Amino acid sequence: MKREQRIDYVEFASRDPAASRRFFEQVFGWTFEDYGPDYTAFDDGGLQGGFFRGAPSTSEAGSALVVLYAERLAPLQATVEAHGGKVVKPVFTFPGGRRFQFIEPGGNELAIWSERDSD
Repeated sequence: MKREQRIDYVEFASRDPAASRRFFEQVFGWTFEDYGPDYTAFDDGGLQGGFFRGAPSTSEAGSALVVLYAERLAPLQATVEAHGGKVVKPVFTFPGGRRFQFIEPGGNELAIWSERDSD
């Protein structure tokens, strides 16, 4: 895949970058490298980015919503909740699939979608 004019790195504000790191390591298996107490960089295997100490915003307040993909929603939702994620929009159907939205322990809202009709 060409790199030119593609999203290359994403940064998220997090009230607690260490808590965000733990959550994404445990739930999604992302790898991290810390750069002091206020910044941690991640690699999800396809995209790199980081969490910096700051006040996150939700999609309701106008921020972008990052949407992850999962073959099955129910098991991943259970894992999100078991590791401190809070579901803010339960699973709903939209043309092409289903998804739910959650807030991770650092305060960022994300979504997970699947094209499957049920789990």
